[in-house]
Amino acid sequence: MKEQSFVSDRPNFLILMADQLTARALPCYGNQVAKTPHIDALAAAGVVFDSFYCNSPLCAPSRFSTLSGRQISAIGAYDNAAEFPAQVPTLAHYLRDAGYQTVLSGKMHFCGADQLHGFEERLTTDIYPADFGWTPDWSRFEHRPSWYHSMDSVTQAGPCTRTNQVDFDDEVVFQARQKLFDMARSQDKRPFCMVASMTHPHDPYVIPQPYWDRYEGIDIDMPRVRIKPELLDPHSRRLRHVCGLDLQAVTDAHVRAARRAYYGAVSYVDDQIGVLLAALSDARFADNTIVLLFADHGDMLGERGLWYKMNFFEPACRIPLIVHAPGRFAARRAGESASLVDILPTLVELAGGNPAECATPLDGNSLVVQLAGGAGKDEVIGEYLAEGAIAPLVMIKRGRYKFVHSPVDPDQLYDLQEDPDELRNLASLMPHATRVRELRDEVARRWDMNELQAAVMASQRQRHRCTMPCARDATRPGIFSRSATQAGSMCAMIRISATSRPWQDFLPFRHDAAPTDVAFCAASSYHHAIKMRQS
Repeated sequence: MKEQSFVSDRPNFLILMADQLTARALPCYGNQVAKTPHIDALAAAGVVFDSFYCNSPLCAPSRFSTLSGRQISAIGAYDNAAEFPAQVPTLAHYLRDAGYQTVLSGKMHFCGADQLHGFEERLTTDIYPADFGWTPDWSRFEHRPSWYHSMDSVTQAGPCTRTNQVDFDDEVVFQARQKLFDMARSQDKRPFCMVASMTHPHDPYVIPQPYWDRYEGIDIDMPRVRIKPELLDPHSRRLRHVCGLDLQAVTDAHVRAARRAYYGAVSYVDDQIGVLLAALSDARFADNTIVLLFADHGDMLGERGLWYKMNFFEPACRIPLIVHAPGRFAARRAGESASLVDILPTLVELAGGNPAECATPLDGNSLVVQLAGGAGKDEVIGEYLAEGAIAPLVMIKRGRYKFVHSPVDPDQLYDLQEDPDELRNLASLMPHATRVRELRDEVARRWDMNELQAAVMASQRQRHRCTMPCARDATRPGIFSRSATQAGSMCAMIRISATSRPWQDFLPFRHDAAPTDVAFCAASSYHHAIKMRQS
């Protein structure tokens, strides 16, 4: 490649997206354990948002709100099996309209027939199903479908030989790196927006030996908030049921191993980011590219005795946002709260557009003012409408206070400045009565809770009907299959609309491997790790 490269007058965008990466796992957000030199370098020269949140702490809804700039209730993207309507404009649509190439490599968890949503090129398939098989059922809360999380991810945590997630992310980064070089050689002079979306450090908490060994001899920090199950709020107690927390004994050794493997996965993500940043530089794009790093949601990692996400406590919903563009924005830390729905209007403005002219009302606000050193709106609105809930769960974060409301549960109000671990619920205390009343009034203005619950449950019923068998021994739609497709060759997990297997409850797919060579553990109900058999 020649030293001279072809770059646009307008900035390129490289969006680096991790899955289930909590802000507090990164050194640039205060962590003392994780080893992430590439992320550290981005943060040191970039704008770091200290109070950045997802709008819905679950994979697919969070991604759909990011892409659309809208709350999930506005687009019907309630859970991990809700179809993302193809008629909803995304950041990819707006950037294409502005003259950008739009490229997606990796996970986006699109449900439905549209697997592009404005991206003109997709370099990999997805790793998660695109049908309605993971639809929750609020009318049968006690039922635990086979696809629910389990505690296997924690009790079987440790080093492994290989996982399908590593297979997938290796492919994501390989394809994205190659695409950067392809665009550098291309005669297409349009600026680009590339999204490289990895599935790590999402559970299961297993990671290849070299990343496990990277934390050998390191004092792995343990959860700092431990609460007896009977003292948890009602939604947290429901999450214990969803995740099967009371079905297995979880020891401190399990917790420490799970957190060590998680840190190993974070280091794996950091290494992949280093690969892509090096390619960006080698392709002579670095000076004209704005790099954004964020996640879809966080991970509780044992805090409050909880794991994974699905709630509005800080470890689950506070995520990193780093914007690296030293030639445009001076390194700084932005303290005002912001969220993923702000990404779309920010990119539109940075690309030369006007967010006010978007085709649909946006729930987010451009962060360009904060990037330039000004003050932002300092507000986050959240919605959770998936498994573990039995009614809408909403959140308002403004200034130092976070308010969480559900019609079926007591309110929660936390002063994050005085109580960052959310140990003292202020909602019932007299000094905060006026604030709680005002926040409840705001909830009533923003949402019709009865109408929203009816819409969510109607959607669940419709989707369950679409996945029901026709008769005994009929073919079951939506069984996972590794077929002779690109997805199969990458070991990606995809659902297909019909298979030749008889109707049966889904069981984890197992490769035909000699038992003396490898052993498979179902590290969760829908992830599988190849682990060396210990003799």
